[in-house]
Amino acid sequence: MIQRAGDSRIVIGLILLVAFGLRLGAAYWWESRLTEGQQFAWGDSASYWVLAGQIARGEPYQFGPSRIFRTPGYPIVLAGLFRIAGGEPPVIWARILGAALGTLAVGAVIWLTRELFSLRAAIIAGVMATLYPGAIGMSVFVLSEAPFCPLMVAQIIAWIAASRSECPKRAVGFALVAGAIAGIATLVRPSWLLFTPFAMGISFILFSARQRQLLIALAMTIGLMSAMAPWWVRNYGITGKLTLTTTQFGASLYDGWRPDSNGESDMRYVERFNREQVEADAADPDSVTGTFEERLDDRMKSAAITWARENPMRVVQLAGIKFLRIWSPWPNSDTMQGWTYRLAILLGYTPLMVLAVAGAIRFVRRGWPYALCVVPAVYFTCLHMIFVGSIRYRQPPMLVLIVLAAGFVDGWLTRPSQENEQYSE
Repeated sequence: MIQRAGDSRIVIGLILLVAFGLRLGAAYWWESRLTEGQQFAWGDSASYWVLAGQIARGEPYQFGPSRIFRTPGYPIVLAGLFRIAGGEPPVIWARILGAALGTLAVGAVIWLTRELFSLRAAIIAGVMATLYPGAIGMSVFVLSEAPFCPLMVAQIIAWIAASRSECPKRAVGFALVAGAIAGIATLVRPSWLLFTPFAMGISFILFSARQRQLLIALAMTIGLMSAMAPWWVRNYGITGKLTLTTTQFGASLYDGWRPDSNGESDMRYVERFNREQVEADAADPDSVTGTFEERLDDRMKSAAITWARENPMRVVQLAGIKFLRIWSPWPNSDTMQGWTYRLAILLGYTPLMVLAVAGAIRFVRRGWPYALCVVPAVYFTCLHMIFVGSIRYRQPPMLVLIVLAAGFVDGWLTRPSQENEQYSE
């Protein structure tokens, strides 16, 4: 067991070095798999790249005709690479940056675990997060998970600090920081917007000290709104109304609720809706209001809700299918059905999930700071039982579940030593 602070810093430093090395190696390996002329495996990555270049060049922030297509958090991060390169950088730079952000997420997991458990548990969590295949993959794919994951863990750390602080002023200060981080995380990954009120509701219902929780909730709300305000003001100037995140809600909702839905994403329908909206505008130009992307978003949202109302049992069935897709021990994507991928995901995920569930059962009763480590998994599961399901969406919450898994392992390791001490007495 590590006894000295200096020793622990060395061990943690080595863990972070290994974490970065694994992610860096994965970045180059993934880059080598792409075919000649192919930059990305997913369309999301290409849109982030285009928007990053526009920010770096001082051009209008829009993807095609859409000006509120994506929140600017991740494109702003990538824009720094364009500025450094003086033009379009090699994509591997973005993967290296992702490796660094993934390592930062491992460091945040270590910090969070140390706050809730012991130094040994923190080191165990660091090793788990370092080796977890899902965390490695999300670091190198040029997707928004890379910057989002350390922000998510940082918000939880600040929220726990607020809930544990005995001084009201310090509690408010930590809560403001937590809220600001929540806002920045939402600008990186819009689906995070409702997490804070969702978690607040759970804390009010299940835990005491509600007056204190209300104070923290108000401060967090102020922090979140302050961080999001520039984006809201900018969007209001475009649409004349408040747009909280993007104009892609309707497309995402129809992706989950549509006649041919099977739980996975297939957005080929967007072109059809786009054509229908153009035809509708041309047929009745006097009724056209707002921007085209707003009207398109409303059309898809309306179609999704109408279909859901007409097919409630299928909606319930799809929710179950999506749940199984999110927490599947096997990859869902057709491009990742090789035995190498399947075994890596199975062996890297299943034991960790078993330990995390055991840790949740054991520690949630200790109070809100421990329960908060479970809430992201609940939140993302509920969200993607409505939209589409994929193992991609479980990767961020797995990082905080690792904290509970490490706490459980640490407790299991501590028990035999305590029993031996009692026996020797």
